[in-house]
Order: sequence, then structure tokens, then C-alpha cells
Amino acid sequence: MIGVIYLGDSQNTRERLKYVPGQLVRMTTTYKDAAKLCVPKVRNEHFILFFERNDPNTDVTAITYLKKKCPGVYVILLTDKMTDTERTSYQKCGINDTLDKNASVTELNKKIQFISDREGILFDPVGPKFKILSFKIPLWKRVFDIVFSLLGIIVLSPVFIITAIAIKLESKGPVLFKSKRVGTNYTIFDFLKFRSMYANADKQLKELSKSQNQYINHPDESPKIPTLSIGSEEALENGLVDDNMGAEMLISDDEVMLVGDDFVVSEGDFNKKKNEEIQNAFVKIENDPRVTKVGAFIRKYSIDELPQLFNILRGDMSIVGNRPLPLYEAERLTADDCIDRFMAPAGLTGLWQVEERGKGGDMSAEERKQLDIRYGQTYNFSLDMKIIFRTLTAFVQKENV
Repeated sequence: MIGVIYLGDSQNTRERLKYVPGQLVRMTTTYKDAAKLCVPKVRNEHFILFFERNDPNTDVTAITYLKKKCPGVYVILLTDKMTDTERTSYQKCGINDTLDKNASVTELNKKIQFISDREGILFDPVGPKFKILSFKIPLWKRVFDIVFSLLGIIVLSPVFIITAIAIKLESKGPVLFKSKRVGTNYTIFDFLKFRSMYANADKQLKELSKSQNQYINHPDESPKIPTLSIGSEEALENGLVDDNMGAEMLISDDEVMLVGDDFVVSEGDFNKKKNEEIQNAFVKIENDPRVTKVGAFIRKYSIDELPQLFNILRGDMSIVGNRPLPLYEAERLTADDCIDRFMAPAGLTGLWQVEERGKGGDMSAEERKQLDIRYGQTYNFSLDMKIIFRTLTAFVQKENV
């Protein structure tokens, strides 16, 4: 059982907390009164305390007092930007989480629901009974990776040399391309490939991805944004919206409406837009004009991937696993069960690669994510061998995938 308390004097925050679905949020302006409200009335009653940031010194005193009197309270600091010194002070005095002070009703509700769903873990008085989720590569897989990558580097050394010379002869720039990738346990590392594009090609990605990203859905019509019969000015006059709140909300009979200076949009449509961003997280450019002639060849035969044998040798990756993602893709896959793809080995080849080639490159971003998650849940030695065999027999790509 979770109780919600607000400590602060921000009228804007109070108004938003009033509209959190299914929650009666108790309000107070003094930390001693908040401590009294945090006393459990029944067994296993716990409390979430939204603490409005004010003067750091005063806040530290208040939070220290609250954590001492109510050790089971979960303190969420409502704040804007902080200095490193301020952040350290708040952490030491015992805050559990932070949230933007202008968080919407939806964001406040999601935070409450997230904590409520994990009540048995977060409020255990004798300390957590769990370990932070992380993946540790099995010994059999690591030994196989070392042996396979060493043999591969030795056997393919002539290919390394010839490819390096060809790249240098065609265009200026380094032979190897390094990029930051997110792999197992969301670890960031330097990902190695033979350069297959002209120099500074990454700067053109933003423009190309809007029109040529094969993972983006391009609906024929954009959904219309619903509007209210009551205008923004009339809403202000009737006290429904605070004119200092910027883009805030109106409460209609059906749903919350977000109101900006020149727009009104339902919170449902706003969330739909955010979901579309997650769905379109992966970027894959069709017929990419940035690719060199040598680059097109080494991509077709997957030669550009060979330097990743060094990544495997040093433990950044495995032979088989989920492809490590660029930062701009990985940052969109931290919601819901998408994060499960990072609780698995990062690999040179994987389940979705062989499935994608089998489908001629015709695979949605959602299918790709689900295959990554499935591999992480079911991988074993036999499956790895099947994926390696399929990769070796299908490395000549008939499609630009």
C-alpha cells in the first residue's frame, strides 16, 4: 500500500498532483508535518514523498530529518538543473530519485506506478533482496570467442592488408572507423569497422534518415490533432490553465488536454508520438550515397565487419549476440521491455541478421527488437552454431540490408 505526499509550496505542482489518476495526494509545506504524515497507519504501508527543491542547505536538513524519522519513505526531489556540488549534497542526505519540477501529470503518474509495482523491493527495511540486473557471459561462450577470434585474425590477415590498401587508395581518411556503441549491460565501447564511407559521412545522417530510413513508417496521412471548443484565452479566464505554466493541461470529460501558446493536443496523441519515436528507433539508409565503391564491395561481403574480431578478443563483444547499437539508437530503447535486448551478449552476428537476410531485408524495427529479446532469453551453444552456419552461408547479401 502506497501513500503519496507532497512537500512544497509550488501551486503549479499542487495542481498537477491533484489530477494524478486514483491518487489522493496529501499536501504540506513543512518537513515536520510531512514526517507525521509518513507514519504508517496500517501494516506494510509505505510512502512516496515529492520534495520541491528550494534552498539546498535547508533542503538537506529537512531530508535528513525525514529519512531519520521515516526510514521507509521514498523521496523524489522535484528539481531543475543542479551543480555537481548540489547533486552530491542531495544524494548524501538520502534522496531516492529526481524528477523535473515541471513534470506532466502523466510523468508523475508513471513514476508513482513504477514505484508501486516494485514496492516489495524498494521498501524492504532490511535492505534489498535483489541484485541489479546484469549479464555475465558464460565461460563456454568466452572461451569459444577467444579461440574463434584469434584464428579468424590469423587466417584472414591477408584480407585485412588488401582491404586497408584499397580503402587508402580510393579516398582520404583512416582505414578503420571507430564509433561509440552500446552493448551488453548498456556498456559503451569503441566499435571497429573498416571505413566504407567518405570522410565526415556521419554528418549527413540527419538529413538522409528523414527520407530514406527504411525502418520509419510513412503514413499517408498524419493524425489530426483534436482541439477543444474552449479556446486558450477562455480557459485562462475560467481558471482552467495557469498562464505561467507554458504548455500545460486542460481536463476534459474524456482525457487530459495539453495546452501550449498556440496549440491544444490530447495527452493520448502526445504519448502516441513518443511511442512512434521508440518504434522508429533504428536507422537504416537504403541506397546510401555516402558509401564508397570499395565500401560497397566490403559491405556486400561483410568484410567491413572483420575488425570486430579485435572487439571480440578484448571482450567488448561475442561472436554471436545482439548487434551493439549507436548511441542515438540505443537511447530510444530504454522503455518497457526493449531494455531486455541489452541483457544479452553483444555480437558480430545474431538472430535478426540471418532472419533479415532470409527475408530479403524486409523486416520492421519491432520484429528486429523482438528477435534480439528472444535471443537473449533462449541462446545456447546449439543456437549459436546454427546462427554461425547460416551467417557463413548467407554472407553474400542479395539485398542492401
